[in-house]
Amino acid sequence: MNNAAHLVICILAALLAALVIARVVLTCRAAGGAKDSGVDTGAARTCGSRDVQEDCHAVLTTNAGTVAALADGRGKNQGGSVSSSLAVETVLDLFESGSPFQNPNYFFQNAFKQANRRILDQLDDGYGGASVAVILFDGRELNYAVVGNVHVAVFRDGNLIQVTEGHTVNVLAEKKYLEGSLTRQDTIALLRESRLYNYVGRDEFQNVEVFDKPITLRRRDIIVLMSEGVYEVVPHAALEETLAGGGDCQRMADAVIAAVDRAKGAKENASIILIAV
Repeated sequence: MNNAAHLVICILAALLAALVIARVVLTCRAAGGAKDSGVDTGAARTCGSRDVQEDCHAVLTTNAGTVAALADGRGKNQGGSVSSSLAVETVLDLFESGSPFQNPNYFFQNAFKQANRRILDQLDDGYGGASVAVILFDGRELNYAVVGNVHVAVFRDGNLIQVTEGHTVNVLAEKKYLEGSLTRQDTIALLRESRLYNYVGRDEFQNVEVFDKPITLRRRDIIVLMSEGVYEVVPHAALEETLAGGGDCQRMADAVIAAVDRAKGAKENASIILIAV
């Protein structure tokens, strides 16, 4: 290959990378609070101590209802940013092109499967991936699905109630112990291990944690999606205090992320989405 051909290839590769990163910014920038639809939502994020923002989130409301997706990326050389953006884009694409509320379970399974494939099409296995949480809310019932360690919770009557378990080794160990397939000693050792064993963007992608049955929400409930950078830094009681303080969802989301920024020590990327009922 001559020098001119090599230069052309390098330029094309750089342009492709730039387009992917630009798409990350555009997708995640569309996720601020929104009252125009009649639904009060808020979303905020911070890089924490990291140089690169690998979280991505989006909220979209139509006549059918609301979809929200939060992806916590991981990877090398912008792989986490690309992965989280592709995951969120996939969810939005399928939501807009189909009828997700007719069969939420199918929508979730299809969205995560396609997100996994799109990430692997863009990145080699091991160079990217993302934990992802997705919710569907039709104004009355909450359906949700999770891969990895992004949390979905509901704030009700002053209490923040986590409704997902996630795919970390310690959660898996507890399940195996309750099933009788893991000894107490081994379980205790693994309870300290929070490493992910399942996320989108890997050849060995496994099952999706999907709702057993929809959660019927009440007036003044708040749907919460948050990445590890939030719930590992801001104490649970402090989250409850912020959500109990009232105000619109964007103000509360900004307050939570401000608390992350004020915390001392090394911090991961942190993101939160709030949707008021």
